Amino acid sequence: MKRTLFVTLIGLTLASNTYAVRPFITDDAAITGRRQFQLETWALFDKFSGQHWSMLAYGPHKHLEVAIGAVLGYDQPQIGQTKFSYAMPLLEAKVLFREYQSGKAPGVGLVTGTFLPSGKGEFVAPGYGAYSFLALTQCFGENEDVLIHGNIGVNYLYTNNRNQYTAVWGFGTQIRAYKGLHLVGEIIAGDPYVPGTGLAYQAGVRYFISDLVQVDATVGQGIAGENKVPFWGGFGLRYVMTRFEKKHLTKIQ
Repeated sequence: MKRTLFVTLIGLTLASNTYAVRPFITDDAAITGRRQFQLETWALFDKFSGQHWSMLAYGPHKHLEVAIGAVLGYDQPQIGQTKFSYAMPLLEAKVLFREYQSGKAPGVGLVTGTFLPSGKGEFVAPGYGAYSFLALTQCFGENEDVLIHGNIGVNYLYTNNRNQYTAVWGFGTQIRAYKGLHLVGEIIAGDPYVPGTGLAYQAGVRYFISDLVQVDATVGQGIAGENKVPFWGGFGLRYVMTRFEKKHLTKIQ
């Protein structure tokens, strides 16, 4: 599993409220703002491994986000045996067709990516593959009091001289509880970053320090499937860097 939580460092200036919020496997129909960078780093732990994920995203256009990521940590292939593992790069692009707004039609986005099979240890993808899914977000309340996200798509993997296709879907929600504190939860079947993941749930809390800073913590567990995921807990950080204007770049140069 992956996306479990993010916190940022420090916001520089106020920016748009439309950011991709991705501690969960279920993605939302929102992207990093134009000419802005977003750094997400999160960690999760289960009885077999400890994982540290990082994703750096950039918005070259108000309707496009591109991202690169990696994971490193340790795994325990056998009892009493611990090995370092890492995998990279994860490459991803999201196209936003329509932003979500309160009381309006759902926001719509399309996510496509690939996790190249390079690295060391258990985290390395078992073959060349790609994933693509449609992301929908419905908003209720002027202050985004309730957000409902839905994903549906497919994961492709070429391994052992075979083409494998697996359906992936997710349904998640975020509910404002008190000021910046939100309750979050989801249920997913398949993880685009981790092929073969079965049915699982995840739940926790998220706190908005500002539009640029968010923190959250979650727990989750596999419910069914051939590769049932063990109970895990996660936390992490998120940082949105606002764009630099040309006049600022001129001064720096």
